[in-house]
Amino acid sequence: MTTIDFSNPKPFVYTPKTLLRAERSLICSPFDLSLFTAMRTQSVSVSAIAMEKGVKQGYTKRPLSELNCDNAFDWLIEVGVLRREVDGQGITDGFRLTPLGHQVLEKITENNWRTPSWSDRLNNAITRWFRLPF
Repeated sequence: MTTIDFSNPKPFVYTPKTLLRAERSLICSPFDLSLFTAMRTQSVSVSAIAMEKGVKQGYTKRPLSELNCDNAFDWLIEVGVLRREVDGQGITDGFRLTPLGHQVLEKITENNWRTPSWSDRLNNAITRWFRLPF
């Protein structure tokens, strides 16, 4: 009989393309590093990010509507960086980082949050528009 050691979980292994796409999606998003840092330890709701609240909290550079926040989060969910929080009643308006999101955020914070290049923005837009798997 094989026993499983849950006290020392092994990290997920992602392909370099997956990690690059995830990093690019984070830096091209309308959100700041402080939002993703907060999501490391807690769920953050759209209402805490939308409009002036997001700017005041340091989560966004400019006010975003709830619809813009939700659309940006939907893309980050599709990329695999975020997940919606679920409670006993169902899906909530809160979001958290996934294991992929944790790995990418760790890499970004070690190497400093960078401004996306035009190439990053173009690649992210094309990948998002066509929903390419890389």
